Amino acid sequence: MSGLDGLPIRQGLRDRFESMVDFRRDLHRHPELAFKEERTAHQVASLLTKSGLELRTGIAGTGIATLVEGPRDPGRTILFRADMDALPIHEENTTDYVSKNAGVMHACGHDGHTSILAHTVLETLALRDTRALHSRFVFQPAEEGPGGALPMIREGVLQDPPVEAAFGLHLWNKLEAGKVAVTAGPFMAAADEFHITIHGLGGHGAYPHDAIDAVVIGSYLVTALQTLVSRDTNPVKTAVVSVGTFHAGSNFNIIAETARLKGTVRTFDLEVRARIIERLQTIVEHTAKMFRAKIDFEFLDTYPPTVNDPEMAEFVAEVAAEVVGQENVVRDLVSMGGEDMSFFLQEVPGCYFFLGSADPSRKLDESHHSPRFDFDERVMPLGAELFLRIQERYLARFPEKLIRTGAR
Repeated sequence: MSGLDGLPIRQGLRDRFESMVDFRRDLHRHPELAFKEERTAHQVASLLTKSGLELRTGIAGTGIATLVEGPRDPGRTILFRADMDALPIHEENTTDYVSKNAGVMHACGHDGHTSILAHTVLETLALRDTRALHSRFVFQPAEEGPGGALPMIREGVLQDPPVEAAFGLHLWNKLEAGKVAVTAGPFMAAADEFHITIHGLGGHGAYPHDAIDAVVIGSYLVTALQTLVSRDTNPVKTAVVSVGTFHAGSNFNIIAETARLKGTVRTFDLEVRARIIERLQTIVEHTAKMFRAKIDFEFLDTYPPTVNDPEMAEFVAEVAAEVVGQENVVRDLVSMGGEDMSFFLQEVPGCYFFLGSADPSRKLDESHHSPRFDFDERVMPLGAELFLRIQERYLARFPEKLIRTGAR
């Protein structure tokens, strides 16, 4: 199954397909990093204001929000969110829409997310007389870090009128186009970051006894940190500890005085997360004593786990089954990737789900964050169809407001 073929996608979205592709490719040619999405935000605003919508712009810097009201006000509002930022990656694709910004690339599908949501807004406007529900649409900066969701929440995107549920999707190249992954409960991991700076004593490579070698200390730490999962975490739990950068030294015969390491901790379980943080700090402290070095340690509490409300997840799975068939709804997929959609889902019940976007036959199955990442654009109308059906089915499925089970 791929994209539009044989799926019950409304004609309005089929008619918008070319516009979806053009809009996505324009964003792809001009990617922008976190909190610098000025052109992207301008393009979104230009598209939506042509339909007479009032927009709130400049939220958390470059974020946008708009409200489409139903003609029969039920006093109830739900939210849909897309992320707009790109990554600091030099694109290696050779398409005619390859990035024109050297060293910056849409390598995670956010250009597709933005196009899907923008065209969902336009189709929602065209169908507004058939629906009672209010829908808020949020275009968010900086998902790749340091995070735009929490600043947007703090600037009121869940208020006026208050939002009672939140939904979002992520194009997913680990799934064939036309499949949808919906998981109740923990879906994506907490994505935390740590920084380690080792202060040793530099010296000549021929006289190591006169120095305190930051490279050796760093290498020891990289190895020791692997025990946090293999020997310190309950094997029936899930966790990842990865060192992503290791910078030290200036020449082959100089013992490095300083080394800097950065890494990430990924967990679903908050108790596991707390234990790893505690043990990580202990290992760093004792390593410093063992090697007579000074080590600075910083742990950055970034994104919490993305946790789907069980009732909302079941609802989205039902909607997805209407469109792609029950056999194409995956119910048990979880990812160690992190997402700041998690902050929305801490405030209100909701569901974040994956939309399969891979077509191996066309070599559209590269991993996310790869310099060769691209996806099957034919799934974009499918994403919009799912968002529209969530709006259309929501009040029947939830005739009364849910208690905010995820509120902090």
